[in-house]
Amino acid sequence: MWRTAFPEMRLHLKDKNLYTVYMQSIPINTYDSPAAVLELIYRLKVKDVMSSDIHTTSLTSTMGQVRNVLKNNSITGLPVVDQKKCILGIVSMEDVLQALDSGSIDEPVEEHMSKKLIVLEEDMPIFFAISYFGRYSYRRFPVINKHNTLVGIVTSRDITTKLLIEANKEIERLEGETGPTEETYTGQVERWFKVHSYDFENAGYASTEIKKILKSRNIDSKTARRIAISAYELEMNLVVHSKGGSIHFLMDNTRVLVQANDTGPGIDDVDAALTEGYTTATEWIRSLGFGAGMGLPNVQRVSDEFSLTSEPDRGTHAKSIIFLSEALSKIKDF
Repeated sequence: MWRTAFPEMRLHLKDKNLYTVYMQSIPINTYDSPAAVLELIYRLKVKDVMSSDIHTTSLTSTMGQVRNVLKNNSITGLPVVDQKKCILGIVSMEDVLQALDSGSIDEPVEEHMSKKLIVLEEDMPIFFAISYFGRYSYRRFPVINKHNTLVGIVTSRDITTKLLIEANKEIERLEGETGPTEETYTGQVERWFKVHSYDFENAGYASTEIKKILKSRNIDSKTARRIAISAYELEMNLVVHSKGGSIHFLMDNTRVLVQANDTGPGIDDVDAALTEGYTTATEWIRSLGFGAGMGLPNVQRVSDEFSLTSEPDRGTHAKSIIFLSEALSKIKDF
């Protein structure tokens, strides 16, 4: 289902086990990248960056015909589809060159295409697409809808171009503001967010809303990033591993609470769940780009106080507390 691959991007594990993606010369990571960039990669969906102008081929087309399409359109690969536009395989320029070398350029595509498909779904957040870029060596990525029909193609240029366009819009918006606003830091802010199991289309909504609150309160960027990581990882943990639940956000003058509550199935071994790389995710979940075993450890790492309690079939409660600047008012217990 959700997978990607581009040779110019590599996924690294560094800086206290944080994932860092280098997109050409642009570093993007989940810890010290600008908040505006993080918000873009959490908010944008694959359908926002993909190209819908798709060139395809069929099983019965010859490799010679594929070569002509690739050459005439300056592309390096074609999805192979049936009459209903369901994707059956991929044929690349490398496949064409091999067919030329072996004298089989007049053979049908079916004899040469790759049937090991790596595809994206259109509603997938591009953050998760980016996390797969370093795993494969492909230059393009087919995009399907919920009916498994081919609806687009994503390339590295599509991703970088869209991010640059959106970043420019954000810069223009910031430049148009009249100036910084004063914030009194009085009172509490409390929000509850419902999270549904496997609701990837709305995944990231709670953490995005929390980031907006932090921005409105002028929270310093380093602290805001820690809170954003905590909120996002806890939210995605609910989406991927639970039967649904809620994110509770509570902020006063001195600290922020982010708490995830779910309705099951519970965690058998809490200590193991906090070990980096440990996961109980199914093969299907891992094929979607989740279940790497870094979510809860990342939350624990960025939190000043962290607790995790769970009972089999009775749910899990993860609580992250992050302190704000000491210059703010006196500490107040939650």
